[in-house]
Amino acid sequence: MSRAFLVRAAALYLPLVAATILWLWRRPVRRDRGALLLAATWNLPALLVLHALAARFGWWRFEAEGGLFLGLPVDLYLGWAVLWGPVAALAFPGLPMPALLAAGAALDFVLMPAARPVVQLGHGWLLGELAGLLVALLPAQLLFRWTSEDRRLGERTALQVLVFVGLVLGILPAVISSQGGISLAALSARPRWITNALFQLLVLAAVPGLSAVQELNERGLGTPFPYDPPRRLVTTGVYAYVANPMQISTAVVLFVISGALASFWLVAAGLVTVVYSEGLAAWHENREIERRFGAAWLEYRRRVRHWLPRWRPSISVPARLYVAEGCASCSQLGHWLARRRPIELRLLAAEDHPKRDLSRITYEADDGGEAEGIAAVARALEHIHLGWAFAGWAIRLPIVRPILQAVMDVSGAGPRVFPRRSQRLCVRDLGR
Repeated sequence: MSRAFLVRAAALYLPLVAATILWLWRRPVRRDRGALLLAATWNLPALLVLHALAARFGWWRFEAEGGLFLGLPVDLYLGWAVLWGPVAALAFPGLPMPALLAAGAALDFVLMPAARPVVQLGHGWLLGELAGLLVALLPAQLLFRWTSEDRRLGERTALQVLVFVGLVLGILPAVISSQGGISLAALSARPRWITNALFQLLVLAAVPGLSAVQELNERGLGTPFPYDPPRRLVTTGVYAYVANPMQISTAVVLFVISGALASFWLVAAGLVTVVYSEGLAAWHENREIERRFGAAWLEYRRRVRHWLPRWRPSISVPARLYVAEGCASCSQLGHWLARRRPIELRLLAAEDHPKRDLSRITYEADDGGEAEGIAAVARALEHIHLGWAFAGWAIRLPIVRPILQAVMDVSGAGPRVFPRRSQRLCVRDLGR
């Protein structure tokens, strides 16, 4: 046997054997199993990014024939993903993260030179090693620990979103491209305005899915990942209009990318997403959610369809929007909203808030959901109809909202305290 064969076999089978032994030893519970899956999955797109960086900066290259994926030996690729995912997580579950990174660096310091002749190291390979620790090992282990220990909800949700984006926009097109199923020439041959239009469609298609993730996080106190589900049934936001927003977004994104890259295989992937979502996934998901939430889930599904959105929302959680009467522009906004007859949204004077003085437009829902400023306005838009709700979903996205709020603040719409009335005779409805 050649040395290259032994290196490639060891790179795949040693991590797999180690992961199996550690699995049998640790016997991870269901939540930990999901966390291990996330850690391994994170490394799939992350290692492709590292591979591209290594080729760009000459950190290392691969001398191998056959079994390649974008120039990366598949056995090394999969073994690396398992080593920096499940093996590291199961072997050192309580080790402080700096020590874990040091252990990973020390192991790779030995393994990378030993992988010759398959791995040909360049002069800056230690810098590439550092990049690998930061891009692949560190996020994978953080994702495992945060999911396993049920903490850092916002951070682990963000990492889950990046995993999904990496799979849909990275791994899947890369696999199809490696089989000759994508024509990059078709993209470059089109006029720029068509490419720009396709990119804008891609962004718009992603909005409902991203908003759904945000809603599961904020109102459901969970994530989209089946092993890390919401603790509460979510029927607000985008879910007041359609029950399957993430699957719809995924399918539409794939269809848009297929049009941009002239790929029949991406069209097929979009169709498979629809069929799978309506078949096995829907059956399993509906049964699991019904088990957890019972009659509330059945009532919600009676009112809200899977794939065809409602025009007007089905609101099961009434809310209130407090708008200052002493602010002319705020009052105008309140009257504008009232004329659009929002569903299950009361428009009240901020000066009549029962508990505290308000400094921004404030949205409060009966389930404890609350928002201020531009986010409160976005929440109010979700009570009108699908068109305005879509704008609200986009406005509330984590990156968009703070930018828009900062723009509004510097434009003169910053916070101003409106004291409560000392003698509150009644709570007046601004819509009257």
